[in-house]
Parts: sequence; structure tokens; C-alpha cells
Amino acid sequence: MKSKASAPGKVILFGEHFVVYGVKAILCAINKRITVTAKDIEENKIIIESNIGSLSEKPCKLISEIKSPLKPFYYLANKMLQSQNKIKGVEIIVDSEIPLGVGLGSSSACCVAGAGAISKLFGEKSKEQVLELAIEAERTIFQNTSGADCTVCTYGGIMKYDKKNGFEKLEYEPNFHLVIANSNIEHSTESIVNKVNQFKEENQEEFSNLCEKESKLIEEVLKILKENNIDKLGKKIIQNQEYLETIGVSNEKLRDMIRTSQKFTLGAKITGAGGGGCIFSLTEESNLNNIINEFRNKNYECFSVKIDFRGLDTF
Repeated sequence: MKSKASAPGKVILFGEHFVVYGVKAILCAINKRITVTAKDIEENKIIIESNIGSLSEKPCKLISEIKSPLKPFYYLANKMLQSQNKIKGVEIIVDSEIPLGVGLGSSSACCVAGAGAISKLFGEKSKEQVLELAIEAERTIFQNTSGADCTVCTYGGIMKYDKKNGFEKLEYEPNFHLVIANSNIEHSTESIVNKVNQFKEENQEEFSNLCEKESKLIEEVLKILKENNIDKLGKKIIQNQEYLETIGVSNEKLRDMIRTSQKFTLGAKITGAGGGGCIFSLTEESNLNNIINEFRNKNYECFSVKIDFRGLDTF
């Protein structure tokens, strides 16, 4: 028996870093996907093949013994195998359209698609059940995950999140294009979060004011998204980038990428931790090729995306 599932990546549109301090964040799924194929095999093994390597292990190992970035898949297959007696082993193949480790939700999409495909070998599961499995799997690599990325990868669309109230999917479906450019600078999310915390400790009044400004901006953005007014949205993106610059998560390369798109963008900003990773530029469809050409003329890796409203697909 064989099953397949795919899940989208994500971008943080607004609220990165400030969300740690109680401000809302707005995320959206993007139409770049990870597809996982799972099939049962006669051998008593869990075999995983992907573009970042492979893994072949017997079931029943402690997850702490699995020294591989593929261990969320091992966790999922092992959990499912222990729940029944019919299937002896599982082979898993992972195909990705999402760049890895740049803040676009590749790990979460892997966990969601993996949970969807692997669990389907053992019976039907609801999206809620798949999400629960995916968050469990993600905790094998990110122990303190909020589950926000897995949630938006499961349900698609746009979601708001804050630490107090959790997740809420927004029911409206604005239509806009983003061009994502990758700095190809490796970065540690943990070290950048610590850097922001240091800024907060050294500039408490300024940081408190920035949190208030970000909260106000987020409320304005929620109204703008409902109106589908991309000109106003672009202005808020520029404003949010100014706040990110203030807390010190930008650098000269990211600033150059933002400047590179300025002629044709409505607004551009860092998405995710900063210090490296990606930026996105909001643009009208008529300017997509112009922005992509600007980036490529400066040898920046880039691609265009739209919001993915499908979320998890199993087939």
C-alpha cells in the first residue's frame, strides 16, 4: 500500500520577534510544497530518502538515538508501527520545493506532510489528528515549538497567532503576489532571539514602545487584509521593516536585497528571524518579472509565490 501527502511552506508576514513578547503575528501558507510518499514494506525497517540525505533504521529505537535531521519522519513511522501488528516496515520518500533552513517552514511542512502520508497507511485521520502528530514530530527537532508553523501548513491560508490566545485562521482570502529572495546567509534563530532580548534589556522603554507600535500595526493590517488593499499593505510592510531594523535583526545584505526590489515593490521586509534567511517583496502581478530580473541581475536566488489556501493534501 502507498499513500501521499503534501503540505505548503509559510512566511511570517508581520510580527516576528515581537510575538515572543505577547504581540500578535500574522503568517500565511505559500504555494511551494513538500510532498511525502509512504509505503509499507516487508522488511522490519524505517527507510527515509530525501534531498538532504537518507536514513535506514530498525523500529523501536529511542528518538534520542537518531542523529539525523530526518528524525521527525522516524518518530512518526515508529509511532504508527507500534500502534498495530500488520505492517512491518515503512519506506518514506521526501520531495521538496522549499529551500531548507531559511525561515520558510520547510521543517513544519515536512512534519505535516509526513504525518499525513505515514498515518494514512494505518487508517484515515482528520486534519486535527494529523496536526497533533506533526507538532509531536516537530518537537523532536524544535523542543519549544509553538505549533504555529505546523498549524498554518495544515490548514493553509492566513492565520493570526499570539501566545495568550493561540491560533485563529482568517476566513478572508486576499489575493496578492510575493517575491521571496534568499540571502543564503546561515543564521541561528536562537542567537538572534537572544540578541533581540539583549536589545530589550538595554532599551526597555524603547522596546516597550516598539511593541505597542507593532500591536497597533497588526490590528491595522488585519483590517487591510479584509479589504484586500495591497497598496496600504505595502506601506505597513515598510513600517514593520523599520521596527526590525531598530531591534538589530537586519544586516547590509538584507538591506541591499530590500533596496534591489524597491523600484517595483509595494513594500519589502525580512521574514522570520533575520540575520540571514529571506526577505519578501509585495508586488502586483504586472511587476513580478521585473522584480525577479532585478534580483537575478544581482545574483540573488528568488522565486514568486501566492498564498496557498489548500493546506494539507492527502492522496
